[in-house]
Amino acid sequence: MGDTVRKVHHYATLVPNRPGQAFKVLATLVSAGINLLACTGTPRGRRAQIDVVPDDTRKFNAAVKKAGLKFSPKKSGFLIQGEDRPGALADNLKLLADKGINVAAVDGLSAGQGRWGAILWVDPKDVNRAGRVLRAKAK
Repeated sequence: MGDTVRKVHHYATLVPNRPGQAFKVLATLVSAGINLLACTGTPRGRRAQIDVVPDDTRKFNAAVKKAGLKFSPKKSGFLIQGEDRPGALADNLKLLADKGINVAAVDGLSAGQGRWGAILWVDPKDVNRAGRVLRAKAK
């Protein structure tokens, strides 16, 4: 069975780089019933960037607006999931590289129980083409 590929939307926010700040953002999303497909955080000096990929972007946008949270405009990427195997991520990256599509960022991990997953982003001009390339392999 091939990997599954899903186009997703990513949003980012900056918070003070102090204990509990990511929790506050995530707790607000949880209280609004937001399910996240991915979340990552990175330091930015005295601030930290929290990146989230919500399962339902409409619900996410409504919750963020209601809570008064400030997130960046959406950026598109892809969630890839499948049976874990050596080279699972590399195989997908090669497909894009062979078509001249640059991957701007990627996070991959083992999901346990023989599964793996990755989230990756490409330049906005390449989103549609990258989707076609990745989905063609997944069929």
